[in-house]
Amino acid sequence: MFAVDLTPDLIRGALELEPTERGLRPHRLPAWARAQNVEPQLAMAESQPSGVRLAVRTAASAVELDTHRTVYSYRGLPPRPEGVYDLVVDGAPIASASTTGGTGVEMDPRTGEVVTTTGPAGTVRFELPPGEHDVEIWLPTHETTDLVAVRADAPLHPASGAGRRRWVHHGSSISHGSNAASPTGTWAAVAARTAGVELTNLGFGGSAMVDPFVARTIRDLPADVISVKLGINVVNGDVMRRRAFVPAVHGFLDTIREGHPTTPLLLVSPILCPIHEDTPGPGTMLLDDGRTRFAATGDPADVPAGRLTLRVIRELLAAVVAQRADDPHLAYLDGRELYGEADEPGLPLPDALHPDAATHRSMGERFARLFADGGPLAG
Repeated sequence: MFAVDLTPDLIRGALELEPTERGLRPHRLPAWARAQNVEPQLAMAESQPSGVRLAVRTAASAVELDTHRTVYSYRGLPPRPEGVYDLVVDGAPIASASTTGGTGVEMDPRTGEVVTTTGPAGTVRFELPPGEHDVEIWLPTHETTDLVAVRADAPLHPASGAGRRRWVHHGSSISHGSNAASPTGTWAAVAARTAGVELTNLGFGGSAMVDPFVARTIRDLPADVISVKLGINVVNGDVMRRRAFVPAVHGFLDTIREGHPTTPLLLVSPILCPIHEDTPGPGTMLLDDGRTRFAATGDPADVPAGRLTLRVIRELLAAVVAQRADDPHLAYLDGRELYGEADEPGLPLPDALHPDAATHRSMGERFARLFADGGPLAG
């Protein structure tokens, strides 16, 4: 095994690799956008490498990756499952592994106290099948990950990706991958693999807030197709009313169109979420019999005055797209086509907010159809 220079052309899905005292940290927002953010939740989410992967062409029989993870937890709530690394060979996921050590950050949601513990870097090792292959190692969705070192027993060359359309997607924690079994099991990763497109995942847990700097980031990225899934965080964060939301969405789309005037652009509304269908936010997180669940705390009587629910959000987003009918490359998708009333009895949301692993898979398979000929993301 010999050390491999970790250069940006070996990494996909990250917009920037920040040198840290431990290695290289993939970010999913550029430095200028991070500087305009004031919310710790988004700072944490964008540093968690959902959709980021080492992508190489190699005849190696084994690859090792040293990383230093940062794991976040909340005092009094169950810890998240261990982060997972997925090995993908010639487009097929074939193995998974987890690492150890790293930094633990425990936050007390009641007092704001933060306790940090630090341990050593960990290592994941994957054995590869004989011959030369396209190899990807997908990083954990919910662990900030510093890439410390890469080793292999044969050269690692950048994977070509030739002929694959570039898909840029922005969304909330569901797009980020909450409750998915592994990084290749998020609905966006499933859709990308099924449709044969290259994913840049700008799904940020708790942070799809129609931020202008996210729109400018998308504007400046190379993209063959773009999708934007908005609404759930606006409702469960209770951050906007009807008056502010509609112009903000128009502005978000206008900014994307500055860089991508004719790129297929899909505006997606929230999937079914019974707690917020007719009840506004803010949402709250509860511990129920040892399990985390979410609840809506707003008053439905406030909706006529402009407070937002998911039912209202969908009406507004559909109206925005209808108003922009002069844009033939803009389309609307009701998120309930990915997960709706017919799905809920057999696949209920386990925490009342996020889908489980099986629902991620079905959502991804349904979304992949939109890339086919005749679909809004066909290109």
